[in-house]
Amino acid sequence: MLILIGLCCGLGMLFCKIRVLQSCVELLRQTRQYMDASARKRLIENRQLLQSLQQEHSIWFRLDRQLYYSGLKRRFPGLTVENWIAGNIIAASVIVLLSLAIGHLQACVWGSLSLLLAQMAIVLWGKMRAMRSVTDNLMKFLDFLGNYSITAGEITGIFRQVSRYVEEPLKGVLDECYYEAQTTGDTAMALLAMAEKVEHPKFKELVRNMEISIRYSADFTILVQNSRRTMREYLRSGTERKGLLREAVINMLLLLGLSFFIFLTVDGLIEVSVWHILLHSLPGKIALCVLAVIFSLFIRQIYCIHH
Repeated sequence: MLILIGLCCGLGMLFCKIRVLQSCVELLRQTRQYMDASARKRLIENRQLLQSLQQEHSIWFRLDRQLYYSGLKRRFPGLTVENWIAGNIIAASVIVLLSLAIGHLQACVWGSLSLLLAQMAIVLWGKMRAMRSVTDNLMKFLDFLGNYSITAGEITGIFRQVSRYVEEPLKGVLDECYYEAQTTGDTAMALLAMAEKVEHPKFKELVRNMEISIRYSADFTILVQNSRRTMREYLRSGTERKGLLREAVINMLLLLGLSFFIFLTVDGLIEVSVWHILLHSLPGKIALCVLAVIFSLFIRQIYCIHH
């Protein structure tokens, strides 16, 4: 009887465990379906906004654009905003649990902050790399377009031929535009969707002018010529901006060197360590916060100049 009771209890616990695992699997499956449905619904809404030429978009749309601009969407095609947020929640939960396990709440704060800063750095680096690549290849793209007698019906076919000679992200978006136009038959919509996948302002301007030309004319020769002229002016002004940026970086480095030299001099003149004052006193912490704000504004200005 004891053996029978033990077997019944063991089987009952096994069935309960299986039921719990099945419930967890079902919950994960429903969550996955909801995330996929949400991504499809957002894609349809974004296409409707593009078709109606509306410029106001939700925060989900902006996050999705950031994934495209940074190149993460092309490197990981299955990546969506929902997956990105879910991954961040899981990573933050792991950091919190590890911090509570070792008993350091500061580790939780620093770990979460490091995760946020690392993601921001990855996205920013990817966007700057994509911007540089588009700037280097856009003139080549216009030169190739100038070699064709372009009409509205064959513009995406020319994209397919030209894409093999340019680098990412232009190569990927040109191929996607070609396949979308061939699948849907809506060349104008494919062009508008392509313009939203690249952050470069001149590329957006070129593609939107192409979309307008499709609606009103079939000759792109004048458009390509004007775009090549404006692109040359943009590259020339970009060279001037880089020169100003180089001078600003040199000046900032000189200020940092002088500040460090002043700190060393003051540290030798007073009895209390200047580093102790900066790190452990309220005025020192306020001064470090001010310096952090100044450097943040400087980095933001560098990012704006690159754009």
